[in-house]
Amino acid sequence: MEKKEKKTWNPNPYVLLLIIILICSVATWIVPAGSFERVYDEELGRNLVVPGSFEYIEDTPVGITGFLESVFNGFCDAADIIFFILFAAAYVNVLSSKGALNALTGYLLRTLGDKDVLIIPAFMLLFGLGGTTFGMFEETYALIPAFIVIAIALGYDRIVGGAIVFVGVATGFAAATLNPFTIGVASAVAEVDLVTPKLLAFRIACFVLFEVLAVAYVMRYANKIRKDPTKSVMYGDANALEGTENLGSKEEIMNAHFSNQHKLALLGFIALIVILILGIILQGWYLGEIATLFLVFMVLTCLIYRLKSNEIADMFVAGAKSALFGAMLVGMARGVSIVMTDGNIIDTCVNALANVVSQLPESVNAIGMVVVQNLVNFFIPSGSGQAVVTMPILAPVADLIGQSREVGVIAFQFGDGFSNMFWPTAVATECGIMGVGLNRWYKFITPLFGMMFLLQCVMICVAVAIGI
Repeated sequence: MEKKEKKTWNPNPYVLLLIIILICSVATWIVPAGSFERVYDEELGRNLVVPGSFEYIEDTPVGITGFLESVFNGFCDAADIIFFILFAAAYVNVLSSKGALNALTGYLLRTLGDKDVLIIPAFMLLFGLGGTTFGMFEETYALIPAFIVIAIALGYDRIVGGAIVFVGVATGFAAATLNPFTIGVASAVAEVDLVTPKLLAFRIACFVLFEVLAVAYVMRYANKIRKDPTKSVMYGDANALEGTENLGSKEEIMNAHFSNQHKLALLGFIALIVILILGIILQGWYLGEIATLFLVFMVLTCLIYRLKSNEIADMFVAGAKSALFGAMLVGMARGVSIVMTDGNIIDTCVNALANVVSQLPESVNAIGMVVVQNLVNFFIPSGSGQAVVTMPILAPVADLIGQSREVGVIAFQFGDGFSNMFWPTAVATECGIMGVGLNRWYKFITPLFGMMFLLQCVMICVAVAIGI
């Protein structure tokens, strides 16, 4: 008698997020509603939580109507990111469908030969540096599709392409050295210096250690699946090659003609990245400005290839269509925070976790702060948003448990940053853009996140030991 093949549950990302929204809706009926008093800080331009002001309020459970409306409200709340993704995808579609990315990949293959794997550390470090210094994060989303095409052309999978951008920038963002959106805001709230010689040296060491770990992990995975494609977490996924239909064989890519049009288009791609970085640093650009930049460069690239107006419009629609799955997933993910906010349970959970830290023995309370911040990031995925909620509470807690406020800031940056690669409320957006199911992403990222969490605990202990 033949054994029946064991079936595994591979939920659609939309189904999984809907389940999470449902669980959070049910939680609003169980967890008491609560709220901190907030005051507006003129210097920071943000509402800060008043320490010790937590009080329970009248319960506001989310009913069936609220549960159903959370999806629509999530889409409305995330409209800027959704349209940013669609605009960026349209641009990448032009580069891909007209052969520019193929030509670039062929050039890299011919130049690097069997050392093409060096593309992984080079770009991960580049994105990491952007994250650790000026807080680049969401701005890199638009580059994920391009790197997926390149990764698949090199014999890897879409996980590798996505990880080059996402894991690279997220690691740098978490191991921040100067990031104004996380440690900048957190330090201001905690009333400590952003930079001291000892603190900067410690943060640089953290950045190097975490980025090396991330690069080594992605490179190991990439080499493994190139040798044996069945080892890929995407193996057997019907969508594994979606969006890469324009790719030829490796031999065809190797021999791809690098025309003057391709060179001009890729020169435009480089110019876009330079302008994007300068706009973020000097002008404070965010999604609206960056989306417009991608749209402008999409049209310019189409003109390089001498496309007519109707063809440009068709290119835009085709590119947006390819990204629709991921863009809509962003709206679904935002529905989770909508439900928790409407149910007024976020402050209750934050207050409970802060109370747990204050009761921990001195030997483990620093690690406890890291654990708490990792958990809080499920409820508040925004770095600066989390800083203005948790730091007014945890800074005094750090005083109470005998730790410096600087250690509290380090715990915050670790907890806020690295779990962006793990919690579905944070990672659903990136998975959508990558075209990777959450279940498959977790197969890839869980071991790395586990190692990163252990390193977080080690480094927070080092910070305490050296007297930061």
